[in-house]
Amino acid sequence: MPATTEPATSGSSTIVLFHSVCGLRPAVHAAADRLRAAGHEVIVPDLFDGRTADSVGDGMEIKEEIGKETLLRRAVTAAAPHADRGLVYAGFSFGGAVAQNLALADEKARGLLLMHGTSDIAEDAEADDLPVQLHVADPDPFEPHDWLTAWYLQMQRAGADVEVFRYPGAGHLFTDPDLPDHDPEAAESAWRTALGFLASL
Repeated sequence: MPATTEPATSGSSTIVLFHSVCGLRPAVHAAADRLRAAGHEVIVPDLFDGRTADSVGDGMEIKEEIGKETLLRRAVTAAAPHADRGLVYAGFSFGGAVAQNLALADEKARGLLLMHGTSDIAEDAEADDLPVQLHVADPDPFEPHDWLTAWYLQMQRAGADVEVFRYPGAGHLFTDPDLPDHDPEAAESAWRTALGFLASL
């Protein structure tokens, strides 16, 4: 679970970054390094305990085998020691869903960055003025338009300040250069926007 040892400095954030169902692949470490280069502290939990997959389908099997409760417990355990600082939660696909669940349960959360994925929102969820940014392929088989419209409205109703960026023609996990979904132009555009978002928090 690599992380820098010093708290984030002024103008930067402490970010907990969750991997996709493909596990803690090189692209996740590269993303963490990109965030660190921008001045942020980054915690990168390994929810799959070293296991990785080369496709979403294979990753879903790992996820189901470990189980939702165990994965959520691992995520909470990883984030909890840093929560008093006011974390920014971030994640890729399944990791975005994990990040969303933790952010909405954390009154001190400073922001939520979602790459490729969202999660259900409880009817009584509260996210007063929480800055939220979502980057998603268009279309995305795992994040269909009707779902995203409902998600956006629910997040707004919960009080979040939400931005959604769509990337026409990109694959689901378009920021991972080692997967078939990769779209270099969409990935760079998403990262430029995301880094600006993080700098504003």
